[in-house]
Amino acid sequence: MDTTNNKRYVAIGLMLFAILFGAGNLIFPASMGQAAGENYWWAFIGFCITGVGLPLLAIMAMGYAGCNDLQEAAGRAHPIYGLFYTVVVYMSIGPCFAIPRTGTVAYEIGIRPFLSDGIAETGLWVFLVLFFVVSYWLAASPQKLVDRVGKLLTPALVLTLVALIAKSIVTPLGEVQVAQAAYADGLTATVQGVLDGYNTLDAIAAFVFATLVTNFVKEGGAKTTSEIASQVYKSGIIAVSLLAVIYFFIAKIGAESVVLIGMQETGAPVLAKSAMALFGNLGAVLLSFIVLLACLTTSIGLITCCSAYFMRLVGRLTYKQYCLLFTVVSFLIGMFGLKTIIVSTIPVLMFVYPLCVILIVLLFTDKLFGGRQCVYAWTTAFTFVMAAVSGLETAGVNLGAVGEMIKAYVPLASYGLAWIPFAVVGYVVGLVWKVTVPTTKCCCTKAC
Repeated sequence: MDTTNNKRYVAIGLMLFAILFGAGNLIFPASMGQAAGENYWWAFIGFCITGVGLPLLAIMAMGYAGCNDLQEAAGRAHPIYGLFYTVVVYMSIGPCFAIPRTGTVAYEIGIRPFLSDGIAETGLWVFLVLFFVVSYWLAASPQKLVDRVGKLLTPALVLTLVALIAKSIVTPLGEVQVAQAAYADGLTATVQGVLDGYNTLDAIAAFVFATLVTNFVKEGGAKTTSEIASQVYKSGIIAVSLLAVIYFFIAKIGAESVVLIGMQETGAPVLAKSAMALFGNLGAVLLSFIVLLACLTTSIGLITCCSAYFMRLVGRLTYKQYCLLFTVVSFLIGMFGLKTIIVSTIPVLMFVYPLCVILIVLLFTDKLFGGRQCVYAWTTAFTFVMAAVSGLETAGVNLGAVGEMIKAYVPLASYGLAWIPFAVVGYVVGLVWKVTVPTTKCCCTKAC
């Protein structure tokens, strides 16, 4: 392998890392570390499965299967489902959850530590108004300055974190505490870590950004699907390694911080108070400034991405009008606060992520069943049912006898993973259908 190719793998890997890593990703391993305590190692392993592994696999799957976008990939089950799932994903990484989260994370880490409790609520209103006005202004009139600032902010944020991590190793915040019930032993901590990794939203966002990554690889000379998948895999190791290292040490800081700062409602104050304890006010100010700008560039990128998609899909409004619409909605949701946003996101993620995982599996195994729509459709249908049940249960909906039967008879139900056996059954049914039912032309491009 020549030096040029080596440099290209590094460039792609760093680009993948920059795409997947945002300031919001910091709060979840920090919060998880506090709750996992002595079992943070096991929780970290689970977190990496969904917070690191799945995003990489999603991008690889799109490149391997040769799909142009998420709607095309999910549409292999049915065009209507492809549209539905894509809209849900864009709304999740857009105005419903991810964009409001950028504003609230920026406030909790960048501004809240320096305000008294008496003006914290008013401060949130004022800050979000300013934050989203700037977000709209820059998203509605895209400028190269935003891209350049983003390229500077990612290294700056990483360097700041490296300093924070190094300081926490030299002078630990304290001893790790006993794990909370959800992380009581290695198995439960790992499973809970898997569920905690959902919060990053990176796996579903990776489907959206996959086109950008594969185009970047193709520009380097890769032509066949195997070459594209191979290059994404090799460069992805760089991104995965960086993400995993940062997640581990942030979780470690969280686990060691409980004695000094107590249990916090979210990971944002964990990070802010830990930085203040390790570096004093100057360190906290530096971290606040960088996180604030990083959240701003993420907000701009997500508003731009969602506005462009819905303008293509629906039309009617102009690009700037969509930017304004999503900015206003994000502001209104952001006013509920970071904790409320995180809690309300979980039921949706419990529905979206199983469908994300099974789509990855189907795209990777597409050639094994000749790309037949029936396998996509049956697998997705079975997974959809249990994913919906999981989402409703997480939202606190009482399913009565149905819920009790699922817990009693469906494997892995007690861990919140009942969708896995359902997905396996759906996949088998699809394969049997493929063999036994004659091929007919159906509503999608593939025979069913």
